[in-house]
Amino acid sequence: MQKRERAAVVAEELEREIPNPEVPLRHHDPFTLLVAVVLSARCTDARVNLVTPALFSAAPTPQALAARQPHEVRELIATCGLADSKAEHLVELSRILCEQYGGRVPSTFEELEALPGVGHKTASVVMNQAFGFPAFPVDTHIFRLARRWKLSAGSTVQQVERDLKKLFPRKAWGKLHLQMILWGRTRCPARGCHPQCPICARLI
Repeated sequence: MQKRERAAVVAEELEREIPNPEVPLRHHDPFTLLVAVVLSARCTDARVNLVTPALFSAAPTPQALAARQPHEVRELIATCGLADSKAEHLVELSRILCEQYGGRVPSTFEELEALPGVGHKTASVVMNQAFGFPAFPVDTHIFRLARRWKLSAGSTVQQVERDLKKLFPRKAWGKLHLQMILWGRTRCPARGCHPQCPICARLI
């Protein structure tokens, strides 16, 4: 089976099983989404969602977060991995948003990726979910599934992202990103797919 045929199977099954995927990180605007995605590095979305209510209550805007000291932020996000560096990044990026962007989150990859603690995957999530720009962020679940389903043989996240973008229509990238993450968590985990996984049944 060729890669495009495999991609068609994946899209068909994901649309059948998860037609309306929800954004897993709770947020209410581009800034809180950016903060939540930064916190999600090496941390589960579930854990981030437990931490952010108190953080957003204490510092709901870039201005409020920039006014905090890193150690104050760290206390609020202590149960997230890499809390020390994340606290410093969040305070600094908030300061930059206030000083350079009038307190708004920029809407280009170049500007987002220049912010402390923001890499390409984080920028891709924000660009897609906050601004509706077509992007295909590749996390560990998507990287694993793309290789398991033989959609990509790439050994890096960058290679896998390029391969997936070639296989799926641009307008579907953001939705597929969410669908594949949810599938990887519930139906096709790292230790092997569940026996009832219809995608693996058709592709492996």
